Amino acid sequence: MTNSHISRRQFVGLAAMQLAATAGLTAISATAATAEATTTAGPTFVPAVVVGTGYGSSVTALRLGEAGISTLMLEMGQLWNQPGPDGKVFCRMINPDRRSTWFRTRTEAPLGTFLWLDVVNRDIESYAGVLDRVHFAEMSVYVGRGVGGGSLVNGGMAVTPLRSYFEQVLPTVDADEMYNRYYPLANSMLGVSTIPRDYFENSDYYQFARVSRAQAANAGLGTAFVPNVYDFGYMAMEESGQAPKSALNAEVIYGNNYGKRSLDRTYLPAALSTGNVTIQTLHRVRTIAQQPDGTYLLTVEQIDTAGNLLATKEIGCRHLFLGAGSLGTTELLLRARDTGALPALSDEIGNGWGPNGNIMTARANHLWNPTGMLQSSIPTMAIDDWNNPTTPVFAEIAPIPSGIETWVSLYLAITKSPERGTFVYDRATDTMGLRWTREQNQVSVAAAKSLLDRINHANGTIYRYDLFGDTRAFADDFCYHPLGGCVLGKATDGYGRVTGARNLYVTDGSLIPGSIGVNPFVTITALAERNIAQVIRQDIAA
Repeated sequence: MTNSHISRRQFVGLAAMQLAATAGLTAISATAATAEATTTAGPTFVPAVVVGTGYGSSVTALRLGEAGISTLMLEMGQLWNQPGPDGKVFCRMINPDRRSTWFRTRTEAPLGTFLWLDVVNRDIESYAGVLDRVHFAEMSVYVGRGVGGGSLVNGGMAVTPLRSYFEQVLPTVDADEMYNRYYPLANSMLGVSTIPRDYFENSDYYQFARVSRAQAANAGLGTAFVPNVYDFGYMAMEESGQAPKSALNAEVIYGNNYGKRSLDRTYLPAALSTGNVTIQTLHRVRTIAQQPDGTYLLTVEQIDTAGNLLATKEIGCRHLFLGAGSLGTTELLLRARDTGALPALSDEIGNGWGPNGNIMTARANHLWNPTGMLQSSIPTMAIDDWNNPTTPVFAEIAPIPSGIETWVSLYLAITKSPERGTFVYDRATDTMGLRWTREQNQVSVAAAKSLLDRINHANGTIYRYDLFGDTRAFADDFCYHPLGGCVLGKATDGYGRVTGARNLYVTDGSLIPGSIGVNPFVTITALAERNIAQVIRQDIAA
């Protein structure tokens, strides 16, 4: 399916989203008959349920819908397409309000301070906001909340991993098939493109990236342009004053109002337009169990945007696809196994977790080398030292779109780390914990430091120590790219079928064992395309 085909079809799905939001509905569908839910004396029953609306879930729902399978998607967040008091759906990074954060009374941005001053975060009203930071003992994880999942809050960096590293990480997956068929399909469906070179070289909004590129070159390091799902034609119109600003208006981690091809603009409208898919928002799956006839029974909590519990529902299905992300999917499976609801699930569930080697760090530039008051929020370049035989790093040049000159060069370093964590379920508290220590991140810190030390030495610069709430130069206590927990070929078979439970599938980043070397969402999308094609052929269409 080509991107132009999606554009012609997605109108129906986009219209369904708008109608649901305007009417204040939590159910989004293109037709009244969508999902063919049936209610008997027991729970509502649908042929297929997809938990979550992120990358893997969106792929799965679209392909099921195209195959004529009535499918219900359950999303714990809300549909983001109704404007707030300022006329915008999403708020800016530099002036966050309740739309920013998932049920907190204060925002929790990755940069916590500036010059050690608490000027970044804001007190807010508790609300079903778009960004969540899930805390464990020694690691926290950023995740998106809403229809479109992480695509709503990420920087849109759509990177296909180095083939040789992909083959190390997922050796049982046919790399020829992935790189010749499924990666191109994913990139087409997601609307991936690369910033035009002339625009990058001449825009004031990318001075910050050009400064980092020159400093990397002084250290003998190369850079690479990084593809993105942002519409760079729209960005040029933003800069020329022909369109409302989004990337050029400090919008990204709390959502982009315009310009970004998030999943609610690509896969999800296409899924809805099949007429076989319904999305239920503000519905959180709490438990899953299997019935004597082999079907699944889900206990689902419906909430409102204030967090009030409105109803507890039971939903049954024949085929269950878990796409709630590394954290959500793993928690559901651990709870099911350890409470005895699905006792035959593998002991491998919970294993193989990693933060994709994420380390954030920053350098202080000389006063005569400013990074620019104007900065696009969309990253488009990385320092590529992944072929380094001892400390491979892919360091993305990140913006600080604060509206003032900071002289800061910020990086999200993706490193190659062998360290893995394990999720565990505490039955007494009904919570999931993560066995991971800060010490495990030291190999990643050392790799990032090796790269940035060379740049500092070549340019006579130093690190910034004032950005992460204390005196650290390297933020190693949070990540954007949680991976693993239900590893492909270990907790599942080679196509995401969960071991020990028929017609139960995993379709998200929990399949990838802890690291993929670049931003993972294109890989998650491509892997989901591969897996659902096989599942439909063998398990559903057969």
